[in-house]
Amino acid sequence: MGRYAKLILELINTSKAHMTAEQIFIELKKTEPKIVLATVYNNLNALYQEGLLQKLSIENSPDRYDTIRKHDHLICRKCGALSDINFEDLTKKLEKQLGEGILSYDLKVFYLCPKCREK
Repeated sequence: MGRYAKLILELINTSKAHMTAEQIFIELKKTEPKIVLATVYNNLNALYQEGLLQKLSIENSPDRYDTIRKHDHLICRKCGALSDINFEDLTKKLEKQLGEGILSYDLKVFYLCPKCREK
């Protein structure tokens, strides 16, 4: 694994934010002035393909990147705020329903966040 890949993975694994490639680029640029956005995208794709991070694709929003630690996500339908939530692991229930093993699942729960409900 290259130096930039290690830095990107460390940034994602230590951040509570669900950063976009551009946000990761801006953060890394602070300590790695020679890094370019294409390098960030290439490393993110490689890390995703290797299963070392997860990509969160949300309609009408840039992809965000997150740790592979098992957790689910709450997404505000109005403002797009994204936060982590831990539901019971559904893997065994899904496998029982399907009658076979599953590799993974990505649960996104859409709601109105407290700020948007106030408006």
